[in-house]
Amino acid sequence: MRIGLLTDGGYPYATGESRLWCDRLVRGLAPHEFHIYALSRSARQERSGWVLLPPHVPAERVRTAPLWAPADDGRGHGRRDRRRFALHFGRLAEAICSEGGADGTGGVESFAEGLYGLADLGRERGGLYAALRSETAVRLLESACRAPGARRSVHTATVPDFLAFADQLERALRPLSLDWYGEDDGLGAVDLCHAASGGSAALPGLLAKRFFGVPLLVTEYGVRLRAHYLATAGADGAGVRDSGAEGPDARGAGPDAGSGAPVRALLAAFHRRLAAEIYRQAGVITPGNLHARRWQERCGADRAKLRTVYPGMDAERFTASAADSADDDRNDGEDGAGEDGAGEGGPATLVWVGRIEPAKDLISLLHAFAEIHRAEPDTRLRIVGAPVRNADGAAYLAHCRGLAAQLFPDEAADAYAVGDNPVSFEEIGGPEAPDLPDVYASGSLVLLSSVVEGFPISLVEAMFCGRATVSTDVGAVVEVIGGTGLVVPPRNPRALADACVTLLRDPERRARLGAAARARARELFTVEQNLAAFRALYLELISHAPVRRAAESVDADGSPLPFAHPAETHIPGHWTAGRPRPPHTTPSWANPTGRRVGAYVGAAYAGAAYEGAAYEGAAYEGAGEHDA
Repeated sequence: MRIGLLTDGGYPYATGESRLWCDRLVRGLAPHEFHIYALSRSARQERSGWVLLPPHVPAERVRTAPLWAPADDGRGHGRRDRRRFALHFGRLAEAICSEGGADGTGGVESFAEGLYGLADLGRERGGLYAALRSETAVRLLESACRAPGARRSVHTATVPDFLAFADQLERALRPLSLDWYGEDDGLGAVDLCHAASGGSAALPGLLAKRFFGVPLLVTEYGVRLRAHYLATAGADGAGVRDSGAEGPDARGAGPDAGSGAPVRALLAAFHRRLAAEIYRQAGVITPGNLHARRWQERCGADRAKLRTVYPGMDAERFTASAADSADDDRNDGEDGAGEDGAGEGGPATLVWVGRIEPAKDLISLLHAFAEIHRAEPDTRLRIVGAPVRNADGAAYLAHCRGLAAQLFPDEAADAYAVGDNPVSFEEIGGPEAPDLPDVYASGSLVLLSSVVEGFPISLVEAMFCGRATVSTDVGAVVEVIGGTGLVVPPRNPRALADACVTLLRDPERRARLGAAARARARELFTVEQNLAAFRALYLELISHAPVRRAAESVDADGSPLPFAHPAETHIPGHWTAGRPRPPHTTPSWANPTGRRVGAYVGAAYAGAAYEGAAYEGAAYEGAGEHDA
């Protein structure tokens, strides 16, 4: 089948989120025909280029559009179209500014009418870029914010706030103006749309369903609405960002982070309304964990549509280090840990891997390690971070380095030895940490100290390597590790230290937890289980979708024609070579009565086609099992 894969700020670009699992999905489900529709978030991302596409996805099947650059099509609206725009945008603005229900999903119908009305106008007339930034749009926003029943947080909005919000709204609604909705060469020609995230990425899928009836599948490994809320909290000074969410706001402060409170309130309301509409129209929604699933339910998603699909990771990458770790653990169990809890034939090492940012709470980690170091003086801590790419991350890293130097002055064994700090800061891919599996294998324990977390990738990697873990109870941590590690409350250095010391002094328990963690990871978080889940969901969605292919598949009334495309037409052979068939004639000796037999022959051919279709379905299912 033909799949329209919709992305925002990720695949097929070499930078951004979702590129890894999307690439594995496209390569793993090669029998399907993927068409990529990608939105880019910055000029830097455009310059970075694409990842290497698989051979079965030629560049002609990739269509991109920037959300960061102006996209004025030069079209204007006449009087009638201006009235039409005012009607639909007014409904959209009213739904955004109104309080809604207790769950924040009220006004869905009004929002949908405005959204699809603007989509119809953009498809027929264009000109949405200028209209969404016009004086009319600003006046309608002001009227909606001042209307009775509007949320109190937008009452104080001023003209600069309306202008800033209009700019962000136009970028978010940019997919309404794209030329992706052709019936023969666009989303109208695909069998299914798969959005790699919510928000703007799913907007083309909404329009494809409205214009052509294409079923929509939405995957969210990090809920975009949650990422927006956390980015807003960071702008207010909380310094908290969602490290597990995939979206533009997960890479740092969102585009609205420096805006005033009314603008952030309007943007939050828009994203909440859009999320509710996406969940309402999607045929299936696949959260990446139960933590994301609860957020989706809170935003109005129907539980019957939800299917939890864990991210798939390459287990083979960690196989060698896991085997080495298992051998080390068996040796530890035989030789004993010693009084210093070393366990690996030398000083015990604690490993932390992740992005250097306040949400990871490295401050608490360093204070916890001070307690651990007092109990086990030979213990070392490796902090292995991704390359820092912004000023905020660099400042936080400098602060952590200063705290480590203050807590652990360089220590020397005697007057002639060079002092050494038990805490090391390393960079992933650098000379000290060129390969992550080796980093995990070097540790006695792998730690996670976050105060905000989505799906803890570092814990899953450590589990594949057979390492025991100690982590804070945030996000999907408990769901991921099950009973294969210790969990402590966040922002509690003493509890974190006590859990680490307990496992450092019990190598046999560490070995048991590591083996259980490896088995759990191989059962739940492999690429194979991820591909099998999406393969089944594709078939489930397409089996419930009506026939809506080319005109020859329907009769004059629009009803589907049975056997319009017999199974034989999909199998290469002489019958598909395009040669004209001679008209069917029945010899006189075969029809002595002279009566017409065309209907009977047609019915017999239809039955044969039905049997062929059944055989083709069986063959397809067999191929799917073979691929799995």
